Amino acid sequence: MKTILLSAALIWFFSGAIAQPEVPVEKWTGKTILLIGAHPDDDSYSMATLGMLNANGNEVYIAILTTGNVGTQDPKLGMMDLALIRKQEEQAALATMGIPTDHYINFGYDDGMLEYEDTKEVVAKLVRLIRKVQPDVLFAFDPGKGGQRWHKADHRAAAYLSADAARAAMWPLMFQGQITVEGLEAHTVPEYMLYDSADKDKNTWVDITGWEERKVDALSKYVSQFSSGWSDYKGPDLSPEEEEEMKEGLHRWLEHRDGVPMEGFRHYAGLPDDIGR
Repeated sequence: MKTILLSAALIWFFSGAIAQPEVPVEKWTGKTILLIGAHPDDDSYSMATLGMLNANGNEVYIAILTTGNVGTQDPKLGMMDLALIRKQEEQAALATMGIPTDHYINFGYDDGMLEYEDTKEVVAKLVRLIRKVQPDVLFAFDPGKGGQRWHKADHRAAAYLSADAARAAMWPLMFQGQITVEGLEAHTVPEYMLYDSADKDKNTWVDITGWEERKVDALSKYVSQFSSGWSDYKGPDLSPEEEEEMKEGLHRWLEHRDGVPMEGFRHYAGLPDDIGR
């Protein structure tokens, strides 16, 4: 316990005030990365960064809390149909970025209902995952800096669940059975890359030059979300004209700074207690 507290104090002392990482994200290697999202396709905020990190010798894991099983207005699709479609789309997108299928975890909660689930149960599952994976960096929705960040329901819930789980994971007496029975270890996440931040709070921009086309290719797998499939799903295969239209829209959606394709984040290093400060 003393060792954990000392480690946590040192992390806070040496890195709590750091914003943009000392080593640029593009040069990270040998790290374990965990992304927690609410829906299949929430990795889209950082897809190119994740692909780059994976290619640079980092281990990348993707954990999604819901199956995305209600995100359509197509009356022909049922919840089970859509859940399977969303899973296949995300796995195809991650494969485009070279992220292995066995590094993808879905918790199976219903889309749109995350904030009504048993919070203790969800946090316990996330704590178990954090203790198993032991990430050096956690990617998650930004809960807000200096004030609550407005997100739609599942994104809002995922932001706070992720922060709460990161905090709980470091204390060995929280969800103690995971340690005494399952043989896991308490883990302190030292760095965070928070996505979908307010523009004024973004402090880290990752240059995705050379990855933008792969990002567009990856996101084009999400036919049920980023094309006419959202209201009239006809299957995963688009006509050449539909695919071109979809990719043109995705290109317009990419962020640029001074003409350079970028993905923006709020980087934070320190104890999870201060994520919002």
